[in-house]
Amino acid sequence: MKTYKIALLPGDGIGRDVTAAAWAVLEKAARLNEFSLDATSYPWSCDFYLENGSMMPADGIETLRSFDAILLGAVGWPHKVPDSVSLHGLLLPIRKAFVQYANIRPHRLLPGVQGPLRSDGFDILCIRENTEGEYSGAGGRVHQGTDSEVAVETSIFTRKGVERILRFGFEQARARSGKLASVTKSNAQKYSMVFWDEITQRLSVEYPEVDVTSYHIDAMAARMVMAPDSLDVVVASNLFGDILTDLGAAIQGGLGFAASANINPDRSAPSMFEPVHGSAPDIAHLGIANPIAAIWSGAMMLEHLGETAAAAKVMASIEATTARGIGAIPGKDKTDAITASVLSALD
Repeated sequence: MKTYKIALLPGDGIGRDVTAAAWAVLEKAARLNEFSLDATSYPWSCDFYLENGSMMPADGIETLRSFDAILLGAVGWPHKVPDSVSLHGLLLPIRKAFVQYANIRPHRLLPGVQGPLRSDGFDILCIRENTEGEYSGAGGRVHQGTDSEVAVETSIFTRKGVERILRFGFEQARARSGKLASVTKSNAQKYSMVFWDEITQRLSVEYPEVDVTSYHIDAMAARMVMAPDSLDVVVASNLFGDILTDLGAAIQGGLGFAASANINPDRSAPSMFEPVHGSAPDIAHLGIANPIAAIWSGAMMLEHLGETAAAAKVMASIEATTARGIGAIPGKDKTDAITASVLSALD
């Protein structure tokens, strides 16, 4: 029987609840499909930071390197630790160290879920560059606390980084409908975004079967609301992708359905899978967090590991659950009830 080593990072707040829910579903799916998941859980979180002065140990990256995949719950507790500390102390270092440059987020309405739009025919795959761009962390502050204080944040776009995420987007579009939307703001950002557009056009020659259209970020935001069914694969920089995927989560019914994968495409290091709803401190420990995004992220993990049949069963069980109205309405059902329904549907 094949065994996969999985690192669990439940993190903060509701991350602990939804990770436990997702893991119960994944373990059952593994049993039913005759493979096993061997989990090791790590308490790296804002509480860990308060106790140890860091979000993870100095050897945390090397500890994670031996795993086949990482399942993350949520990171952040702003009242305890600034988000700029928690994000740059755990999530971003993992993404960069393991070259998880492709952040994949699916956006579609699950059966029984009512989104804010009349359209229910959209199926958008957003691909966000995940390791450089606007979140590179290059910059600094001088003359802090004075009237002369200056803050500089520099976006870093490399040819290698832009080309590989665009190529990943072209490959995904070729495997789906053959339609790709590339998002920039090249009318205002005449260096980095024009650079992105130029590479898009150059690569398009290699993918003649893919119909690629370039959009400005503001026009794309409007299109996702007004005509989401006109889109299929969307590729964008780190910041633009971050914004568009939260919009995507909104039109699919809310952050409780927002799954994601941080992929290392050449598999030279583990990939990481996470719901993107955050730690939600206001509802932590109340047992009302929707675990569907975490379970969906787990299904993406199984697919990445090559267990496509098990991944499909988990997704079918999620859809059967929401089709019955369980977990379909934010705040209506308890975490345990939604999890039990998905587990039952697996049978």
